[in-house]
Amino acid sequence: MRARSAVGACVSGWVLWAAWSSVAEPVELRLHTFNSPSSIAVTEFLRPWATEVALRSGGRVTIRVYPAMQLGGRPGDLYGQARDGVVDIAWTLPGYSPGRFPLTEVFELPFVCSDAVATSAALTAFHRQWMQGEYGDTHPLVFHVTAPGHLHTVKRQVRTLEDLKGLEVRAASQTAAAIVEALGAVPVGMPIPQAYEALSRGVVDGAYIPWTIMRPFRLHEVTRHHTEVGLSCTPFVLAMNRTRYDGLPADVREVLDATTGMALARRLGRLWQDDERPGRDIAVERGHSILPLDSAERSRWRQATASVIAGWVAKVDAMGHDGRALLAEAERLVALHGDGR
Repeated sequence: MRARSAVGACVSGWVLWAAWSSVAEPVELRLHTFNSPSSIAVTEFLRPWATEVALRSGGRVTIRVYPAMQLGGRPGDLYGQARDGVVDIAWTLPGYSPGRFPLTEVFELPFVCSDAVATSAALTAFHRQWMQGEYGDTHPLVFHVTAPGHLHTVKRQVRTLEDLKGLEVRAASQTAAAIVEALGAVPVGMPIPQAYEALSRGVVDGAYIPWTIMRPFRLHEVTRHHTEVGLSCTPFVLAMNRTRYDGLPADVREVLDATTGMALARRLGRLWQDDERPGRDIAVERGHSILPLDSAERSRWRQATASVIAGWVAKVDAMGHDGRALLAEAERLVALHGDGR
């Protein structure tokens, strides 16, 4: 009887120790991105988020942030790296994977987005309703967007559609390239880390990006003319390997969920929107020419890019969706969240 009690005590003790050991086991996650270590994506988002997760988990979870493609590959590989478990988490543009995320592209269409706060919230809500299948091979933690993009050129100011004819312009994605082409320019696809050299060497004549992207990649040094038009936003996703997420203890998943989602999407939208001013201020300080597009010319650009919207609608219709209904829903959500809801 005593022997049986002793064995029982030992077994019970081992079970308790194993349970405690499992709960207390540290978790380390590797987060990979293309952006510069000095960018707001790294300094104001990814590293502070990693710190928040560490604090909320009592120091149990460590997220190591690797910027500037330090773990290898190209920016276009990042989503696949998270999907395949090469890294645990990746922050990237869906647009760097051409054709892979057709429904996400609705928020890249010309003149659909507003400010980054409303559009980040709208994209998050749209994902919940319509885009689960598009990201079924990863676990998305948060979606957000930049502020609407502008045109930044090296040698001449773009004032009208006619000024764009023949200009070679860097574009971030297939949708951005379609917009550039519809405006009469020649799109050149490349990840943003390549833009500085391309602009400085005359490989491209300009870039279509928001002001916030100008700072970390020092693009003020290689452009002198800026046309403010607010063409479209660029979506981002923080995607986690699905198997890695599902295999985490429930309390760790709760920490990740509590620090991401809609609340974080709104904060990131505000961060990116507020960073437009500092990016613009550098151009002002350097004496660059800045031209806000007037309403009449803006209407011409809207008409010129209507074909991009029609092309997207036709593409998603062919996939079995109602493209016009999805576009209307995206616009409704942007307007809804623009009212602060």
